[in-house]
Amino acid sequence: MTSHVKKTLVTTTAIAGALAATTLFNTTTVKADTTSSAPVTTTTSATKDTAIASAQAKVNSASAAVVSAQAAYGSASTAASDAAARTAAASASAAATSSAVANAQAAADSASAAKSTADANLAKAQSTAAATSRAKSMTSAAVVSAQSAVASASTKASDADSAVASAEAGQTVTANLMKSDHPTQQSDAAGFFAKQVTIKQDGSDYLITFTLSSGNGYIKSMTLNGEQPTATTANGDTGTYTYKVSAAVLAKGSATLGFALQTPLGAMNETALAVFPGTGKSTSDMVNDAAKATIFNGLLAAKSDADAALTSAQAALSTAETNAATVAQVASNAASAATAAATVASDAAVVATSAATNLTSAQAANSTAQAALTSAQAAQSAVDATLATAKANLDSANAALTSAQAELKSAQNIVVVTPASSAASSASSAASSASSTNSSAASSASSAASSASSTDSSAASSASSTASSAGSAASSATNSAASAATATSNVASSASTTTVTSAVVATPATTKKVTSSTPASSTTAKTLPQTGNENQSALVALGLAILTLGIYPMMKRKHA
Repeated sequence: MTSHVKKTLVTTTAIAGALAATTLFNTTTVKADTTSSAPVTTTTSATKDTAIASAQAKVNSASAAVVSAQAAYGSASTAASDAAARTAAASASAAATSSAVANAQAAADSASAAKSTADANLAKAQSTAAATSRAKSMTSAAVVSAQSAVASASTKASDADSAVASAEAGQTVTANLMKSDHPTQQSDAAGFFAKQVTIKQDGSDYLITFTLSSGNGYIKSMTLNGEQPTATTANGDTGTYTYKVSAAVLAKGSATLGFALQTPLGAMNETALAVFPGTGKSTSDMVNDAAKATIFNGLLAAKSDADAALTSAQAALSTAETNAATVAQVASNAASAATAAATVASDAAVVATSAATNLTSAQAANSTAQAALTSAQAAQSAVDATLATAKANLDSANAALTSAQAELKSAQNIVVVTPASSAASSASSAASSASSTNSSAASSASSAASSASSTDSSAASSASSTASSAGSAASSATNSAASAATATSNVASSASTTTVTSAVVATPATTKKVTSSTPASSTTAKTLPQTGNENQSALVALGLAILTLGIYPMMKRKHA
């Protein structure tokens, strides 16, 4: 328990001594030098305190105003920055939409031009298709007409062929049998012959056939112009006799028939003149025209003409069909081109409509962006104006603060001059305080030594030595106090006859100078009143004593 108390006492004493020494060593004494360029204002302490308080209030108010102005300026600056960012964004948006409008306009113009071209191509293709369609109709009509002509020519040719074929098979003409000696009188033999004879071409000659309708049994033989028949047929009482005659005989139109008869009355010979239509041409003409078959009354010529007409009609039909096919192909191509052009025109119209819609949208977006930009610029202008006002207010507040600080500094620079009687009283008081402090320090040291002695005799001896040192320090402090009082008295005495012209600003650890207004012959420097604690010397001694009392037992204990 004693050891614990001892430790506590030693520790407390050491801490107290350290704190006292630290406090005392940090105490600053401000002295006045003899030189300064700042003007000095002299006044009483109360007046100086009032001036400092007033100036401090102004500084505080100005500082608050600066803080408020700085806050307003910061808020305005932030708003201006935000407004500038919004303006920049709006400007970028407006530029982008303007570019989009330009692009959309170019696309719309291109689409419109493409549509115009497509419409022109469509109109041209439709015109061509219409023309080729008309041509197709015409060629189709030509084909129909040619087909009709071919049909007609074919019919005529067929009829001509039939006539020729019939003539080749034997042309039937009327023949009369007349008396040889009386050509104008009909022969008695006429009753046995048919009225029609058949004439047929045989190369350059002709075959003429006579038909007996009765009495064939009585005829032993029958000649034509003395020539025997080339062919005969017999069918009971009827029969046919065919003779070859020349073109000349045929052209003459008559020939003599000679009969060798065997009748019930006996044999007899008779003649008759067979008359038939001739060509009426001379023998030489008949010979020359034999190949033309004029005997057929122009049937061969008609057949030739019909065949030629049929051939021409067929050629015309072929040409018409070729033309029609060509025109039909052209018309088909034109129709396909018109269809394709219509598709292209339709697509171009869709693209143009879409481009126009996009342009309208881009223009609307640009209008909105431009309006937003205008609004942002107006807002930025307003915010900039607010920022300028806040800046002006801040500058004004700073100026006011500077002025207030200058006023405060001026108030702090005021020098308080104490009358001589007051200085002497202060010095006496300081001496008394120093003496009291010395006694207190000695008492404290003695008490500490006594306390330590009850625990440790070595500590007591050390405490006694420390107390003795404290007494010496106290005596020294008394002497310092007396010297301070004497110096103060001298200052007061000097203040009654001396005017101070330089300001002294007392700050920690700083020495200021003043310039005396005494005549140049005076060489004695005037000392300003001490602004520190007059009892410093005694307190320092006391602190050292306490510190020694605390450290010594600790060191002894360490060596034990």
